[in-house]
Amino acid sequence: MLIELGVMQQRHEAVLEVLGGTAVTAVARRYGVARQTVHRWLRRYARSGIAGLADDCSRPASCPHQMAAQVEARIVEPRRAHPGWGPRTIAHYPQREGCEPLPSRSSIYRCLVRHRLIDPQRCRRKREDYRCWERARPMELWQMDIMGGVKLEGGDELRLVSGLDDHSRYCVSAKLVERATARPVCAALTEAMQRHGVPEQLLTDNGKVFTGRFGPGTGEVLFDRLCRENGVRHLLTAPRSPTTTGKVERFHKTVRAEFLAGRTFASCEQAQAELDRWVESYNEDRPHQGIGMVAPAKRFPLAAAEPLLPVASAPERAESLNSAVEPQRRCVTRLVGRSGKISLCSFPYYAGAYLAGETVSVAVTEGGLVEISHQGVLIAARARRSRFAADPLSLRGAQFWTGDRCSVFTRRRHPRRRA
Repeated sequence: MLIELGVMQQRHEAVLEVLGGTAVTAVARRYGVARQTVHRWLRRYARSGIAGLADDCSRPASCPHQMAAQVEARIVEPRRAHPGWGPRTIAHYPQREGCEPLPSRSSIYRCLVRHRLIDPQRCRRKREDYRCWERARPMELWQMDIMGGVKLEGGDELRLVSGLDDHSRYCVSAKLVERATARPVCAALTEAMQRHGVPEQLLTDNGKVFTGRFGPGTGEVLFDRLCRENGVRHLLTAPRSPTTTGKVERFHKTVRAEFLAGRTFASCEQAQAELDRWVESYNEDRPHQGIGMVAPAKRFPLAAAEPLLPVASAPERAESLNSAVEPQRRCVTRLVGRSGKISLCSFPYYAGAYLAGETVSVAVTEGGLVEISHQGVLIAARARRSRFAADPLSLRGAQFWTGDRCSVFTRRRHPRRRA
């Protein structure tokens, strides 16, 4: 009858054979182990008897590099308070409090995994593999996009019209609308420009609310017109290229993880009020990884001190402003075409082919000259070819400003007049 011997019993028999006079080499060869293993069994048997031949735990008695409990608590508590924060964001707070030794990002990651606050994931591509770009100063470029997923208790869903400054990552627009059609989106942009000023350029995707590039018509949409009248150069991404507007897309991911997180709201007003409080914390307090772990508000005040105001005021307000400062001088903005010409009251004026695609300002003087300027520099002066000096309303849809104030005149329907 065959009997299966346990591991401890086999080790005991090997030790007894050696103690009985058998060579260690012969015992090791018969049991299929190394000579060093047989010597280790002998030492453990001499020290603890037969109990010393049992398997020992490989766990060390102490771990000198184990994270202290106080530091671990400083990591776990912010994560529980803000479930959307990752290891890089959490690492900013022990550093700001002067914690020594400062845990690394990988240590914080393992700590969160131990507490089951995040799920382990596969390593992504290295950050060096990505090409990151940003503008050199604030108010040079805004990125705008539309996001869904803001749910109400009744089952309806709101849309978020968001805008982000490219340089500072400052959220300039976070407007909830029931339908992301042309007028609500343009109203959100106008409100953002009234609060922060007019940017030089605006980057969006090819959505129908932003451009008629892929629509059935060839004319400009309301969003394009609003940008043109305020002197904003509207940039579009290439088709199927979401990484071009990656900053505002990443902002949407942060909104979903830190603000929405499966929440529902009773009404649009409640959701907007809570979103405004979160955006204020995002801009003023929350450190941003893309700008050196500082809040976006730290970089945004570097913008120009005197921004242009958007087209928003009434005709009466515009007339009072113009008469108070320069009653006989009217200014408008125009986009230079491919041929280097601009259009003013249905008449072309040559500005220069090298300015194609740029926005210029056109001033109508009392002496009958049309002065064309680019970035404050006079580049051309042409004789006036239309009769619009006496009645400013004849400038159909033209944008006037005096100093740092802007206004728009209501379009007036009348037959075209020829000089």
